[in-house]
Amino acid sequence: MGFLEAFSIGVGGMVGGGIFAVLGLTIDLSRGGAPVAFIIAGILALVTAYSYVKLSLRYPSEGGTIEFIVQAFGNRLFSSIINNLLLISYVIMLALYAYAFGSYGAVLSGHSSLWVHKVLSSGIILFFVFINILGALLTGRAEDVMVFIKIIILLVFAGAGLLSVDWTHMAPHNWMPLPSVAAGGFMIFLAYEGFELIANTARDVRDPQINLPRAYYASVIFVILLYIVISAVAVGNLSFAEAKSAQDYVLAKAAEPFFGQAGFVFISIAALLSTASAINATIYGSGRISYIVAKLGELPAEFETKIKHGYEGMVIIGILAVIFTTLFNLDNISVAGSMGFLIVFGLVNLANFRLYKQTGSNRFVPLTGALFCTGAAITLITYTAKNSPDSLGSSLVVLFGVLIFSYLYNHLKGKKLSAYIDKELEREERFLKKLL
Repeated sequence: MGFLEAFSIGVGGMVGGGIFAVLGLTIDLSRGGAPVAFIIAGILALVTAYSYVKLSLRYPSEGGTIEFIVQAFGNRLFSSIINNLLLISYVIMLALYAYAFGSYGAVLSGHSSLWVHKVLSSGIILFFVFINILGALLTGRAEDVMVFIKIIILLVFAGAGLLSVDWTHMAPHNWMPLPSVAAGGFMIFLAYEGFELIANTARDVRDPQINLPRAYYASVIFVILLYIVISAVAVGNLSFAEAKSAQDYVLAKAAEPFFGQAGFVFISIAALLSTASAINATIYGSGRISYIVAKLGELPAEFETKIKHGYEGMVIIGILAVIFTTLFNLDNISVAGSMGFLIVFGLVNLANFRLYKQTGSNRFVPLTGALFCTGAAITLITYTAKNSPDSLGSSLVVLFGVLIFSYLYNHLKGKKLSAYIDKELEREERFLKKLL
């Protein structure tokens, strides 16, 4: 694949269901400072992209993030814990996408009761688990089309909405205090999760020294700009009271002032399409890889065709996602998901810092990224403990559960990660050592 395909993977991964789900939460936390919250989270993603570029070029692997962790920290219990944390973070993302699907589906159907929302949220997960078990997954080309459609819809929304924006809504006096704006950015950091999926395809990219850096940086910068405009349109076309009352489907509500009821329906359908696509891709792709690594310790050499190990994983991942989307509210899901990815991305930055000689990195950048991610996680924990202790409690329960499960699984089953997640990378590294 070339630059455009890799760029599409990054953009498609980020602009999945996240923006449809968390925009209302961002406005509630930041009010007129919502665009700034997206900028703060975007800068953190952009710094982390530097580490992904360097690590992807040095260790091209379908194992992606986990390969980087293993190369930096070894294949001991610590790396297993991070793999399982990444896996549960993808499960939480599934729950977020499903939550958004249920919110837009319920309001579009005219029956926005809680039970309708829960049925739709759970049903869409189980539907795609069943589809994936049958093997009738969407093809890569179809996914590209879905990405193109949802980006065009969002660009039309942004372009038309800018014409009717009341910019006074974003005046500094309408911002929440800066710590709240920053916490809002960190809480919705998971809206930028997805660019790391480029790492899993690094081996298949043409001219990687040129196309990989371009794909990473261009996709993150494009999405930052897109989110800034979208959040500005939403804040500028709705009162804060309207945004709060329609928090779960605020993007559709924001289309009403300039597109009328047709705009509400149009954006709602786009949200259903986008979140359904993201659910399908996550069940089959990233979650499945993490599950296979957890079970086997490595990706099989015939990974492209040998997918039977993923079947039980798809069911387990789907059931866990149903539990999250059924029992947790949007705040719980957002805090848990953002905390998980802040920890993982912080460690990826630290991995690049430790491997700077192998990756040819400037140590200052990954160190800055690691410190930013750590600071963001601490800020998120502090703010959530003060303003939403239930959400923090749920996140800590999930984190503690991952630690206990990883410890018991490794000791009782005697399983450990391999020195190389990707067997092809292992063969290349051994050949390189022989030459040296």
